Amino acid sequence: MPYLHWDQQIVTDSSSENITAFYDRGYVFTRLSKGAMQQTRSCRIDLSRFELSSENRRVLKKTPDISLRVEALPYGAYDFQIGKLAKDFYTAKFGDKVMSAQKIKEMLGDGNRSNFNRLLVYMNGFGPLGYAICYENSDILHYSYPFYDLAQAPRDMGLGMMIRAIEYAQAQGLKYVYLGSLQRPGDSYKLQFAGLEWFDGQAWQTDLQAAKTLLKELA
Repeated sequence: MPYLHWDQQIVTDSSSENITAFYDRGYVFTRLSKGAMQQTRSCRIDLSRFELSSENRRVLKKTPDISLRVEALPYGAYDFQIGKLAKDFYTAKFGDKVMSAQKIKEMLGDGNRSNFNRLLVYMNGFGPLGYAICYENSDILHYSYPFYDLAQAPRDMGLGMMIRAIEYAQAQGLKYVYLGSLQRPGDSYKLQFAGLEWFDGQAWQTDLQAAKTLLKELA
């Protein structure tokens, strides 16, 4: 399924202020090339309004041994097993040729070609179990490209990773966490978070029922 977008820009001013302004207009960074941003049905959490729900707490209790470490990109500790983990994850979840190990290596190791500057590393007692490739500045965190060991991870690992990223951003005093786009029915899980807003192409909306109806119609 092609990534939903209404417009694409190559951004050359990489200042935090300019990038934040693009995100506020519904654009998000992509893996396509340096500076490539696409305007999409973006969704974000206003962290001033976020608090854990009972369901969020249940997920955290189901993944109690997972801790989060934040690394800067480029990532000096990259090895081929990380790329293989990502490729295996995306193949299992979305099909062959969706993500290559080479693209993961590029995003983690080549600052001249990648837009992303943070790697969230999710650990258990035996070592890294999952990762998320992100963009962060003084105002926002874009949580994107998560992957984890499907054989070893506990149930609800994906949501557990996302919730821990949201908590991290809130603790850092950021304003928003961006969670990608609402483009397929399966994205409805993003609507569970307090403070969620979505971009309709013109403005940010807080009517979550309208978003749920829209996603159902895409089935």
